[in-house]
Amino acid sequence: MLLTATAINAEAAQAVAAAAPRMDPLHHFQVIRYIEIAPFGMDLFSISNSVLWMWISVAAVYLFFRYAMRQPGLVPGRLQSIAEAGYLFIRGIVDENIGHGGKPFFPLVFSLFFFVLFCNWTGLIPASFTATSQLIVTATLALGIFFLSIFLGFYKHGLKFLGFFVPSGLPVLLLPLMVPIEIISFLARPVSLSVRLFANMTAGHTVLGVLFFFSATLPWIGSWLPFGFSVVFTAVEIFIGFIQAYIFTILTCVYINDSLHLHH
Repeated sequence: MLLTATAINAEAAQAVAAAAPRMDPLHHFQVIRYIEIAPFGMDLFSISNSVLWMWISVAAVYLFFRYAMRQPGLVPGRLQSIAEAGYLFIRGIVDENIGHGGKPFFPLVFSLFFFVLFCNWTGLIPASFTATSQLIVTATLALGIFFLSIFLGFYKHGLKFLGFFVPSGLPVLLLPLMVPIEIISFLARPVSLSVRLFANMTAGHTVLGVLFFFSATLPWIGSWLPFGFSVVFTAVEIFIGFIQAYIFTILTCVYINDSLHLHH
């Protein structure tokens, strides 16, 4: 009898251990390598679920615009109207926030917005992966924008770009205090840009994971409440995914504008 009880306890422990990843709301954010490619011991090219879903997001953007504009007409259909609205929306952001000289950066801003947006939205698909919930992904995007703004500043203005760190009209006596503050504020740009997107996607999807877990485990009488909340919160997450892509794009344009026009 003791042996039987021990066997039952062992089976129960194994069942709990097997179910633990599914019970963990953060299990959704675990990076899994499908194909490991690490030349010289550096894991730079491995194919993981994060990479796979970034590819899927890029393919979804391409296929959407390819299909929507396959036969453009003077009277646009539903998909063509959405595609054109997206184009005009990003064009307005570029014109308003970069202004003169912003046209060459439209393809970059357009691609960045829809890449972030579709990464946010595809992460809501069951059994998918949210690439923008990984800090390394958002930090890479933010650092790319950060170094681009530095390059543009020095390319267009030379050493005069350093004057960006000296607020106009600042008394000379305050320079030792304000210049370091401005430099730190400038260096914090990629941190704030990356952490904002990463934190919002992680927090939102964690809440959804918890709600779906309770919906699946509670008795059917009590499961309807978390299920209802999960449906409502999914709609909220769709909106938040759009807002975060919009904010990321707006700040990108602002940083480019600062480098081009030395606006402070």
